[in-house]
Amino acid sequence: MNGAGRPARQVACPGCGESAEYSPANPWRPFCSERCRLVDLGAWASEAYRIPVKSDPGAQGLPGEGDEESPGGPQ
Repeated sequence: MNGAGRPARQVACPGCGESAEYSPANPWRPFCSERCRLVDLGAWASEAYRIPVKSDPGAQGLPGEGDEESPGGPQ
């Protein structure tokens, strides 16, 4: 129960899908355990979560990427 006398909210753990209490009583919220929290942290650290990028053949890269010229332009 939380401070208002209501039962704590139950959410699905993002790691394993088990039910987890979403309240200050759960130090790993929204995860169900320290293990699920650490597995997720490891995935972030190894860059497993990425936003896919579609490459456009006509698009140019960032300034300085693959440029043969100096940053000041042709000399």
